[in-house]
Amino acid sequence: QVQLVESGGGLVQPGGSLRLSCTASGSIFSFAVMGWYRQAPGKEREMVATITNLGATNLADSVKGRFTISRDSGKNTVHLQMNSLKPEDTAVYFCNALRSGRDYWGQGTQVTVSS
Repeated sequence: QVQLVESGGGLVQPGGSLRLSCTASGSIFSFAVMGWYRQAPGKEREMVATITNLGATNLADSVKGRFTISRDSGKNTVHLQMNSLKPEDTAVYFCNALRSGRDYWGQGTQVTVSS
């Protein structure tokens, strides 16, 4: 049973930073891809950032230059460093992992950017 546990969300002012973490129940290298998605109220879930088991990363255009995805294999954890946050980054952020053609999701963590 795969479990993904997210942490690090919260309330931050515009221009601030947050770091989200996603800890998997097994080795992160067992997943072909891990990543972060977000869903704002009334909007569809969208990809934010992904990292493959070979370390290749992909970022949505809206977050390039502000967000970074990285991994700590020793802790089975993937991080999303979010800098220069904007109100439009407000959403529930979900950790995702893909293995053998199946998607796994975390429970989500709320990020609110507001003054």
